[in-house]
Amino acid sequence: MGVQITELLEGQEVSLEDLRNKTFAVDTFNLLYQFLSSIRQQDGSLLTDSKGRVTSHLAGLFHRITRLMAYNMRFIFCFDGKVPDLKKKERERRKDLKAEAQKKYEEAAQKDDVDEMKKYAARTSRLTPEMVEDAKNLIRALGQVIVEAPSEGEAQASFIVKKGDADYVLSQDADCLMFGATAVIRNLTLSGRRKKPGAYSYDEVKPVVFTLKDVLAGLGITNDQLIALSILVGTDYNIGGVKGIGPKKALSLVKKHRDDFDALFEEAKWSEHFETPWKEIFDTIKEMKTRDDYKLEWKPLDRKEVIRVLVDEHEFGRERIESALEKLEESEGRKQKGLGEFF
Repeated sequence: MGVQITELLEGQEVSLEDLRNKTFAVDTFNLLYQFLSSIRQQDGSLLTDSKGRVTSHLAGLFHRITRLMAYNMRFIFCFDGKVPDLKKKERERRKDLKAEAQKKYEEAAQKDDVDEMKKYAARTSRLTPEMVEDAKNLIRALGQVIVEAPSEGEAQASFIVKKGDADYVLSQDADCLMFGATAVIRNLTLSGRRKKPGAYSYDEVKPVVFTLKDVLAGLGITNDQLIALSILVGTDYNIGGVKGIGPKKALSLVKKHRDDFDALFEEAKWSEHFETPWKEIFDTIKEMKTRDDYKLEWKPLDRKEVIRVLVDEHEFGRERIESALEKLEESEGRKQKGLGEFF
């Protein structure tokens, strides 16, 4: 999902050192799509192996996570389960948009217009079951944890943080706050930059933490009211929100009506814009299924398996992969040596 309320939120910039030894529940599909959008060749096409299998997401996942693991960060990767019925319409919309972008990419390719090719290529990203399975194999080889969500991965990640089994949800979206995550971090990258949406250039960024407590206090609303606000501006369950109502106006309406949501959505003229009752969307978000029977068992890095997945299976350069693994193992060695000095 992608609730458009981030302009209302104030976060706190933090350094990587501030995040050392922390645990992150990852909205995995959100992260993988970031890599598919940003890690591309000069003409905008994805990285692939000789068999045409996409490897952009694996490249991003490996290099991002191993570098962060050097700070003794641990990760819980939450994968999406069953798609909520209300989200199926959004899936169809995205499918149509990607088909249109693919058509325009091909037209640009015929004209040899590299700028246009880059522009539209990033909009064609999609995750196949094979790509997801490759990502899971790499995550396991890195010794990190996988949790299969019964429904939305971001809701599961939010639950894990809310329960206290992780410090932050790692996601670029604000949706996790809507699902009750107590803390969300954006821009967790060593490069200090993030690809601009719809462009092939980058912004300078720093990790930013949003805590639910501070967000609600800053907006002067409750968690339920945050859900109502999000519905007004649009979620994946009511695409685009109520026409003419942006984040600031939505916040004003929520503060006016507080917990009288019937009056809130009546003034917003909800029924003129959507056939689905607002209460059905609210309940879908509020009652999103999560699981609490997950096991958090991190394992040692399996160097041979990492090389099998990346080098043997997908033809990554052996020297570069081994170099990255050596740096990670050196950092882990220094960490263990430092612990030993206390005894």
